[in-house]
Amino acid sequence: MLRTIDLRGRVLSPAEFLAAVPRADAARDEALATAARIVDDVAQRGEEALREQAATFDRVSDHAIAVPTAHLDEALAGLEPGIRAALDEAIRRVRTASAAQVPAPSVTELGPGARVTQRWQPVRRVGLYVPGGKAVYPSSVVMNVVPAQVAGVREVALASPPQAEFGGRVHPVILAAARLLGVTEVYAMGGAGAIGAFAYGVSSLGLDPVDVVTGPGNNFVASAKRAVAGRVGTDSEAGATEILIVADATADAVLVAADLVSQAEHDEQASAVLVTDAPDLADAVRAALEPRVSSTRHSERVRAAFDGPQSAIVLVDDVAQATAFSNAYAPEHLELHLSDPRPEDYVNAGAVFVGPYTPVSLGDYLAGSNHVLPTGGQARYGAGLSAATFLRPQQVVEYDRAALSAVHEAIVTLAQAEALPAHGEAVAARFTD
Repeated sequence: MLRTIDLRGRVLSPAEFLAAVPRADAARDEALATAARIVDDVAQRGEEALREQAATFDRVSDHAIAVPTAHLDEALAGLEPGIRAALDEAIRRVRTASAAQVPAPSVTELGPGARVTQRWQPVRRVGLYVPGGKAVYPSSVVMNVVPAQVAGVREVALASPPQAEFGGRVHPVILAAARLLGVTEVYAMGGAGAIGAFAYGVSSLGLDPVDVVTGPGNNFVASAKRAVAGRVGTDSEAGATEILIVADATADAVLVAADLVSQAEHDEQASAVLVTDAPDLADAVRAALEPRVSSTRHSERVRAAFDGPQSAIVLVDDVAQATAFSNAYAPEHLELHLSDPRPEDYVNAGAVFVGPYTPVSLGDYLAGSNHVLPTGGQARYGAGLSAATFLRPQQVVEYDRAALSAVHEAIVTLAQAEALPAHGEAVAARFTD
């Protein structure tokens, strides 16, 4: 359980660090090929393909894919008061943090009569995916919907897998969370097929194509986003979850073990990695894991995740080497259990959790941050879901005659240098008597 990767005594280049990162590459490659086929099937056959996929993957048939409003109302009416209170608080915190992500319009005066206005326009319509296979994620409803609403998106559609346990309906807590947020366009469809349906639309269901697709899921959902990229916008590929913990000798082995288990319970493909320069801590974490794994509800799932090639304990010489490894890995979730954490050094991570009282579980629910984050190393260049995901920067350019005259000759010169004389002539035409 949790293999060891020993990097001590080695001086590694960035490429060598990247090669040392534990990944389940074969599983991701397989998921990409399968997801592309599923998306294409939905694009070609629409509702028929979705129903066949529901029967195969969800053991559901003859269900209402377009969820009736009555189902949403019933779910909200039956929501336990404690869950509603927790969701209300999560919504409040995520809404507050998301509002800070919306830039204010700005105007740049480049000279008299020369103005460029920078503004951020929301997309018109979005499709938000909420997983529902191995667990129930009303928190993902909050994390998807709230930033879209804060950004000013006018049309929000939501999809989650149909549940055999509930007669083919979406899980009632997910429906209740959607209704709580005022979302009424909901579809009982899951996996890569749901992503394809959002991208291409399904006319028989009244589902119009969306402009942007977001949301977490397994590797098939993440791969489906890649398959539809270019047709629609997507957030980062938030696939099977990852946690990387950087810890030194001062860390509490029990807390480190608890946090590794907390993410491994999501999925057999989850990645759980500890990086430490303290061999004694590594041993203590191993000792703390066994009883915790044996007693947790999803012990078999956790063991499978720990035994996979994507999980490991990595031994390093010092914190500097741990930092370099973490930046090469670019984890979805990074926890720092260090006497001197220096989060500014960890530049590649979906979200950084600093100190023993800031576990990933906090970010999953009530930190105010968003838990839809890039996986598979995409944190090197991608960002987590935010209000910005649903906004397009747009420039509005306004020059008067005098301001254009001031750059007239420079435009003509550059147009001639690029062998595009009509560009210059279009400007010159405005100054011909």
